[in-house]
Amino acid sequence: MLNRDGSKIFGTEHSQFRDMVRKFLAKEFTPYLEEFEEAGMVSREFWRKAGDAGLLCLALPTQYGGLELDFTYNAVINEEFTYAMMSDSLTLQTDITMPYILRYASEELKEKWLPQMVSGDKICAIAMTEPGAGSDLQGIKTSAIRDGDDYIINGSKTYITNGQNSELILAVCKTDVNAGARGTSLVLIETDRPGFERGRNLDKIGQWSADTSELFFNDVRIPVTNLVGEENRGFIYLVSELAQERLSISITAQAAAQRAFDEALSFVKERKAFGKPVFDFQNTRFTLADAKSRLQVGWAHLDWAIARHVDGELTAEEAAASKLWHTETQWMICDLALQLHGGAGYMNEYPIARIWRDARVRRIYGGSSEILKELVGRSL
Repeated sequence: MLNRDGSKIFGTEHSQFRDMVRKFLAKEFTPYLEEFEEAGMVSREFWRKAGDAGLLCLALPTQYGGLELDFTYNAVINEEFTYAMMSDSLTLQTDITMPYILRYASEELKEKWLPQMVSGDKICAIAMTEPGAGSDLQGIKTSAIRDGDDYIINGSKTYITNGQNSELILAVCKTDVNAGARGTSLVLIETDRPGFERGRNLDKIGQWSADTSELFFNDVRIPVTNLVGEENRGFIYLVSELAQERLSISITAQAAAQRAFDEALSFVKERKAFGKPVFDFQNTRFTLADAKSRLQVGWAHLDWAIARHVDGELTAEEAAASKLWHTETQWMICDLALQLHGGAGYMNEYPIARIWRDARVRRIYGGSSEILKELVGRSL
């Protein structure tokens, strides 16, 4: 069980909320984890149950069905969902897609979609990455060309989380193909529109219970009213929301690293080599001591970053540095935890195998480690 009792940013209400989240996961997620991974996605029923439990889009105002809670409660969900070994799918709706609609969309779009997103009846994916454009959003080719009162969408996206389950796509498109990043806009595309197609559920190394897809737009016609915010200001919106996205990933990385450490500690105390527990070897204890020290630093840093974000003070550079450190640290701890399992660590029947393979992508999505180093370096 994840121990966050020493945190200064959580109070009694957070502890009660965390206990409720754990009970929900124990009943509705953990018994079905293998089933979800085999299916390549969590079920729609689970999404609705999470909505009924108040675990989606917590920050939404009550007028849209939300609880108007601050990001500390998002953090609790991220920690507990990830510690339970859930792939990153539901947290994407709560932390990443919903805020764009809440902050920038028209009231008509908010009233139409937000109540259904908070209930789990509708799922919204965000489509940024393309076959030729990942962290470099200026390279996006998908276009939204004005035609009277409509936009006509053409292009393709790839590696889109919730791509199979979603009814709504928040798509990054070029509304001015000659203006580079300044010609980028955000539009909402309903997946039942003619010309929209989903590719297969992509076969990934890890994160098996998160559906990840290619999306294709072939002369998809949407009304201009589906524009989110102002035309050609999409890049500014994306940059403005990246701090929360990268902080969210930092939290999931830290929680996964903690679960990996806990699995390794439990294993080495039970597994014997040369007639004594593996834990009794100095190398084992030194390895775990180093990992525990890094986890201690990581939790303290996260509390600082979350508090700054709640106060509206977390900078883009700080969030980039946070994601860089936490995802790289996660990978190191997950790898050493697997190593301490020996051959058992390479077997999928052990939790550490799932934790290890799920960890790898966090150093890539949300801004790869190399891009984050560049961003932090520019701020020096």
